[in-house]
Amino acid sequence: MHDDKKPEILGSGGSPANGDPLRERPTLKTIAFMTGLGITTVSRALKDAPDIGADTKERVRMVARQLGYQPNRAGVRLRTGKTNVIALVLSVEEEVMGLTSNLVFGISEILNETSYHLVVTPHSNSRDPMVPIRYILDTGSADGVIISRIEPNDPRARLLTERGVPFATHGRSDMGLVHPYHDFDNETFAREAVERLAARGRKRIAILMPPSQLTFYAHTRAGFLAGLKATGAEEIALTGVSIDSRLKVIRDACEALMRQPDAPDGFISCSGNSSIAVIAGIEAAGKKLGTDIEMVSKQSSAILNWIRPEIITMNEDIRLAGRELAKAVIGGIGGADPKTLQSISSPSWSQPF
Repeated sequence: MHDDKKPEILGSGGSPANGDPLRERPTLKTIAFMTGLGITTVSRALKDAPDIGADTKERVRMVARQLGYQPNRAGVRLRTGKTNVIALVLSVEEEVMGLTSNLVFGISEILNETSYHLVVTPHSNSRDPMVPIRYILDTGSADGVIISRIEPNDPRARLLTERGVPFATHGRSDMGLVHPYHDFDNETFAREAVERLAARGRKRIAILMPPSQLTFYAHTRAGFLAGLKATGAEEIALTGVSIDSRLKVIRDACEALMRQPDAPDGFISCSGNSSIAVIAGIEAAGKKLGTDIEMVSKQSSAILNWIRPEIITMNEDIRLAGRELAKAVIGGIGGADPKTLQSISSPSWSQPF
């Protein structure tokens, strides 16, 4: 992403505007003045034209970066019909444990090498998720869209497909559409989590699941049940809460569960953020983590390893997901076969098995 510092900007005549070098937006003419090249050459270099030499392109791009140059999107759209914008539609609830920032960083790492800019379109899970999608479609404000929190039959993916707008999803759908996506192998995570607990002698296992309407709930549930079957462990049901529940609700539910006579001796959490509330509930019930109960948690940063090293942690690389999603949506804009724009990342455990 671009540096937030404001560089000195030359006026359109090649000298400071009205004696103030900070106020005017840099243009192609500004870059041409700074590099000693013609405006046409600068424009073609920024567009990666094949007849412009690599050294010239690098010099132009370096000056453009230093000046904080960005093309006039209205002008680009008039000339090409494109916005050079990728819209990331993200729920405000996803700003936990660095999820949003890591996703944005990953996407930006790819887009920084292209002419595309990232625009984050936030929405709340409590509102109609179709609203931001309809806005993007009705205004033509993006060339491609990235969406998350995918459902098996996701109306956003269907509408984007019907309208012919390239998109990529963070997660898979199950609706017969072949579209670009990047997903995490939650089925393998849940199965291996059970196996790791069973290897430590834990046989009564509870799990804090994703919301049931999301696709990765089904994947996680399938892996969990497969792990129980393979190890002979049993499920101690945790009902009425999910990783989307308020932290106090999760804490209270886990405390109540741990006070039962058949309390679990193993626990799996599908969210690093929610794990804090799970731990609070376990300890409120007078149980000791690592002794009375072992815990496995997914995380997107290493914070749990620092604050509670006794937890078995599995890392989901959200920055990698951002990079893969950016590649997928750019590939879709370029007309690539959607089947070639699908990827799944595997669990990465902090501790050896």
